Amino acid sequence: MAQDADKQTLYLVDGSAFIFRAYHALPTGQFTNPEGVTVNAVYGFVNMFVKLLSDMHVKNMAVIFDATRENFRYDIFPEYKANRGETPEDLIPQFPIIREATEAFDLPCLELEGFEADDLIATYSKRAVEAGWKVVIVSSDKDLMQLVNDDVVMFDPMKGKTMDIAAVHEKFGVSPDKVIDVQSLAGDSVDNVPGVPGIGVKTAAQLINEYGDLETLLQRAEEIKQPKRRESLINHAEDARISKKLVSLDCNVDVPVAVEDLKAHDPNSPKLMEFLQEQGFKSVISRLGQAHELPEEAEAIVSGDDEFPPIKDNKYVLVNDTKTLGQWIEKAKEIGVLAIDTETTGLTPAKVDLVGVSIAIEPGEAAYIPIAHVGHGGGDMFASGEDTPQLSKAEVMKALKDVLEDDAVLKVAQNAKYDYQLFAKEGIHMKAVDDTMLISYVLDGSSRKHGMDALSEDYLGHTPIPYKEVAGSGSSQVTFDKVSIKDALDYAAEDADITLRLWHILKPRLAQEHMSTVYEQIERPLIPIIADMELEGIKLDTAVLKKLSQDFAMQIDALEKEIFEIAGTSFNIGSPKQIGEILFDQMGLDAGKKTKTGQYSTDVRTLEKLADEGHDIVVKILEWRSLSKLRSTYTESLLHEINPRTGRVHTSFHMAGTSTGRLASSDPNLQNIPIRTEDGRKIREAFVPKEGCTLLAVDYSQVELRLAAEMAGIEGLKKAFKDGDDIHALTASQVFDVPLSEMTPEIRRNAKAINFGIIYGISSYGLAKNLDISNEEAASYIKAYFSRFPELAEYMEAKKEEARQKGYVETLMGRKCYVNGINDKNGQVRSFAERAAINAPLQGTAADIIKKAMIRMPDALQDAGLGAKMLLQVHDELIFEVPNSELQRTQDLVIKTMESVVDLSVPLVAEAGSGQNWNEAH
Repeated sequence: MAQDADKQTLYLVDGSAFIFRAYHALPTGQFTNPEGVTVNAVYGFVNMFVKLLSDMHVKNMAVIFDATRENFRYDIFPEYKANRGETPEDLIPQFPIIREATEAFDLPCLELEGFEADDLIATYSKRAVEAGWKVVIVSSDKDLMQLVNDDVVMFDPMKGKTMDIAAVHEKFGVSPDKVIDVQSLAGDSVDNVPGVPGIGVKTAAQLINEYGDLETLLQRAEEIKQPKRRESLINHAEDARISKKLVSLDCNVDVPVAVEDLKAHDPNSPKLMEFLQEQGFKSVISRLGQAHELPEEAEAIVSGDDEFPPIKDNKYVLVNDTKTLGQWIEKAKEIGVLAIDTETTGLTPAKVDLVGVSIAIEPGEAAYIPIAHVGHGGGDMFASGEDTPQLSKAEVMKALKDVLEDDAVLKVAQNAKYDYQLFAKEGIHMKAVDDTMLISYVLDGSSRKHGMDALSEDYLGHTPIPYKEVAGSGSSQVTFDKVSIKDALDYAAEDADITLRLWHILKPRLAQEHMSTVYEQIERPLIPIIADMELEGIKLDTAVLKKLSQDFAMQIDALEKEIFEIAGTSFNIGSPKQIGEILFDQMGLDAGKKTKTGQYSTDVRTLEKLADEGHDIVVKILEWRSLSKLRSTYTESLLHEINPRTGRVHTSFHMAGTSTGRLASSDPNLQNIPIRTEDGRKIREAFVPKEGCTLLAVDYSQVELRLAAEMAGIEGLKKAFKDGDDIHALTASQVFDVPLSEMTPEIRRNAKAINFGIIYGISSYGLAKNLDISNEEAASYIKAYFSRFPELAEYMEAKKEEARQKGYVETLMGRKCYVNGINDKNGQVRSFAERAAINAPLQGTAADIIKKAMIRMPDALQDAGLGAKMLLQVHDELIFEVPNSELQRTQDLVIKTMESVVDLSVPLVAEAGSGQNWNEAH
């Protein structure tokens, strides 16, 4: 939620609401201050403000509380809020501490006798807008949604969700100015607002939309066709009018402080530090300390990197009894942060076994909990003569479950998706997870490596213990369960220690560099989504694969014979050296250029040029290469990738591997299965649903072209997309000056090539090759295109200049896409970088959009009571396994979710297909 760049923005925090949300969100028994007072609500409240003030750089703010429970609404309706229970006893002492916290942040702390906090918020909102300001109401209270307008939005920091006019309309079915009327009819059981019996929010919205307002509806109630509804409206008209008075906010309160005096300050004053020390909130002080220079009296508490004990002076301990494990867990709960890492028998979570868990709670203080080291414990001896017992996996999982699923304790991991999956297999679903790898990726993108070893060397100046040092290398390497516990201790505990140190260094940068939104709203929520997809896997029909492999083998064999016959000799077609000798030495074909090694170049570009010239042997060599690659990479290797435990293939999605934010896939790579050839598409026929299900594939239509229209502000294309026109035919008509009535498929195909080529920064040479035309003709097409859509040329130049100045370009969501070589002296390198600078914001924004859709999908499916599982993401496409009886409902829901995930001026369009294999569904 960013402030308006041109206007002052006033943040109005619904303090009373957040006290109760924080109290119920955090367990009471785990948060007490040094005096023994429960402070769970205080702790949650403080953390919310640290995040709010640090992330958003707020300048104008007020925190508003209810003065007392009694206010003017009780005079209207004495039973108002009668249903609410008594305030919890351990919350009452926290109210004054929270007010003290607000004052420690040096924020206006406001309340007024006889009025609710909502009335003050309503008044300040009105006055701020009248003064020309924007307003952000920090609350999730539906009663405040009546205040939303063009200048007022609501923001829920706990969910990172903004409520604007469209969001309010989606929730209530009416515009914000009609919310009061809907609430008057629907009532509110929590606040004991009576409403009209039998009328809920949905029905109320329909009635208000039909009749315009509450009073008109009540006066015309006799017109209602449904007897029960008509009778209820007539008999309870007065209840509805009373309800409207109860839910209507007073926006003319005589407020205690003027709008212009509501100021926020930097969250780092001596008074705040003193308060945090008094409450024992060390983790909060630590986080503030990373982003600010602390006052001298607080320095002793903060663990900045310079104050971390050297890694070599660590306190690593072995935990192999339940009492010690419990002590570590309790300390983690007290601190509120726990770094965690898992040791396993391999790299694919769906296939491996858990061997041990390492944890760290302070830099230099880490522990290793062995679980399944083979031959160790239970009286068995190490090779070194040690006898070391191990806790059982069941004991460790039982002890860890509480803290791992505790929202109040932040779990820090490097590549958290992996650890999440290991615990998910044990029935534990980690909550409140931070990932140092993803934080680094969001901050620095492709400009650096994000593996733990690289991060440790760069930020800590420390090279972690190599795996081969404890497990061996090459043919003598053993799986981790065969490593002695003694050797495993330092290796495993060090990983958790380093992860925690990196988190202390990297996490504060998110706020400092304004990258919190990308991390908190896109990357971090995606961790469990991707983890669950990988664990789910996708089923393969082995019979189809085996048949394809045989067919490919037969075609490869036939091609070999044809190639040998043309060449007049047999040779190794898989050898670039021998191909070069046959084509250029023996057959004397042109275009033979030697590389630095003295061999002829036989890369794809060279061979395709020869194939275009009509050399049959080269055409067949390219076919041989393609089929050989399909067979070795897919039909043969996929059979070995099937997990015998699940009967499915479990690919690994890399969340920090591309410059644009796109996911990559490996082991096996399911994102690069070729689909432009018939043979490539056949491979997708092997991917099938389980019995009783159908595969559903939904992808965004022309998403990058739509984003080009949006981001470059190309009015002609934006109108065409809004009108649902055939964009390629329209482009062809405008660029080639051909009436739509005279459009031919060939002209449309050319326009399509230009449309997509342009946004990839294609050159006239590249376009000429694609369309099989002269460079001059291609150049004229590009010139005509830019003449028709000048906004795109301006956008492209702006992106190239942005990359030259910053070294990166940004997506609509604020992701940084680093562009290497943009200022290189080599013209070829520079041209490639310029094309990347043009396309990266488009491809990156498309990646961000589908990630946001993926994040929404599981909850959307669950809320709708649908049993579909999301299995794969392939660029702009999502693949689901759907129960046959739910196919249409699931398809409709997925399309709706994908199309509504972001608010653009150009409509997003998702298209679906389904079938009994992936190829049918595509």
